Amino acid sequence: MPALKARLVGVEKRDLRRDVSSVGSLFAFDEVAVSSEIEGRVDKVFVDLGDHVAAGQPLVQVSPVELGLARDQQQASLQATRAKLGLVEGADDVPDPKLAAEAKRAAADLDDAESKYRRAKSLFDDGLIPKGTLDEAEAKYHSARAAYDMSLQSVENLRAELRQRKATYALAEKKLADAVIRAPFPGQVKERSVVTGQYLRVQTPVMVIVRVDPLRVRLKVPEKVAGWISIGQAVHVEVEAFPGKTFTGTVARMSPSVDAQTRTLEVEALLKNADGQLKPGFFAKATIASNQVDSALMVPEAAVRYVFGVYKIFTVKENKLHEQEVKLGERSGDDVEILDGLTAKDTVAIAPEGQELREGSPVEPVKQP
Repeated sequence: MPALKARLVGVEKRDLRRDVSSVGSLFAFDEVAVSSEIEGRVDKVFVDLGDHVAAGQPLVQVSPVELGLARDQQQASLQATRAKLGLVEGADDVPDPKLAAEAKRAAADLDDAESKYRRAKSLFDDGLIPKGTLDEAEAKYHSARAAYDMSLQSVENLRAELRQRKATYALAEKKLADAVIRAPFPGQVKERSVVTGQYLRVQTPVMVIVRVDPLRVRLKVPEKVAGWISIGQAVHVEVEAFPGKTFTGTVARMSPSVDAQTRTLEVEALLKNADGQLKPGFFAKATIASNQVDSALMVPEAAVRYVFGVYKIFTVKENKLHEQEVKLGERSGDDVEILDGLTAKDTVAIAPEGQELREGSPVEPVKQP
């Protein structure tokens, strides 16, 4: 029987970093339904489906006419209260109630009544005026004191009213500002649910905004490999929309517990998506480069044949070919792991292109091209 030419390769024993394969889906990093915080008619819609928006960019303009009038009304009420307190331009409050205009006027009346009462008492003591005149001066003095106390209380009431007017005016200002509905973060418009002329109620949704850079990849990994994965490890993702293209991200988060029903651990990775190629909802096949390193037997994948549902390899013993069934493990580049069927001392044969190997045939080694 003529010898068959083949390339002979020894089984290599080397360290192999284990990969964890999983499937999952892509999710937006953030997604929010933006709603109206006020009631009113829509004047303008600035963006539409698919548009890119920046944080704070206007999305919808609600008619501001009524809100502006309400703000002006509250501003007028605030100015009236400030005037009652005698506040000058730029002053926010009265530091001391006694300094308010009303209290100063009441204090002046009290000083005048007190002065007249003391003078009347002195004249009465000297017998120059009757008792009735003294009683009248004393009554006016007590009345002025009561009026002064009431003025201080009135000033305190006005100060409380001023704080209320400020809050009401600030609320009116906020509602006017809320007439422009803005994007909460940079992203894209996923849904538009409002048109010009539509009347909005409070909490009426107007847009759905999604942030797609980065994207979240949520994966389920088996419980037995949960210890192989840690935060920061590389994740390689493939999607059906771009066959043959690999997207790389990193593990960002891991669930603190294993799902008792599926015996899997949820892992979330982040993928950069500046060009927007990847879309939330894509089905993803992912490979995580774990921190688990094992000693493995490796042979070139070209030496392996798949025959009738089993993998087989030709080994060389006593210069002859012998077919051996093997069990495969992980692939690493052009090599494949052998889990069962070979030892580190074995030599395997690889047939040149277009040639087949046969059981029991002599073999003639050829050099690797």
